[in-house]
Amino acid sequence: MHITAKVDYAVRTLVELAAAGEAPAKAEYLANAQTIPHKFLEAVLGDLRRAGMVHSRRGPDGGYWLARPAAEITVADVIRAVEGPLASVRGQRPEEVHYDGPAAPLLDVWIAVRVNLRVVLEGVTVADIACGRLPGFVERLTADPEAWRRR
Repeated sequence: MHITAKVDYAVRTLVELAAAGEAPAKAEYLANAQTIPHKFLEAVLGDLRRAGMVHSRRGPDGGYWLARPAAEITVADVIRAVEGPLASVRGQRPEEVHYDGPAAPLLDVWIAVRVNLRVVLEGVTVADIACGRLPGFVERLTADPEAWRRR
């Protein structure tokens, strides 16, 4: 799976907003706090606003804040908001792909990949990251030394 800068920035922005509490945070503050290019952040914030994850208000007392509790926003939600489906094959959802002959079982491989992505990405919320308490299954997966081995 390729995690784009846009996804990385979006998750980090939401985590920063979760940590900030209910007070609006300025885009400039968010960009500086997470070392995100300001122009790029503005585009990400637009996507997050359209997806109903953040609210915004202009003016001296304005800024951005979470539109719903951080515990209700999963990493999968963020990916879908800024990039689209979690898994795609040639730009199509896996269930829309068809293979003939000996390649036919490949469809099951793509579906299984999506299932595993969902398990992790739908199981971790912005609140989990912001408070530094990841679900046990993530800790078990990352405790395996093989998880850290480059291949």
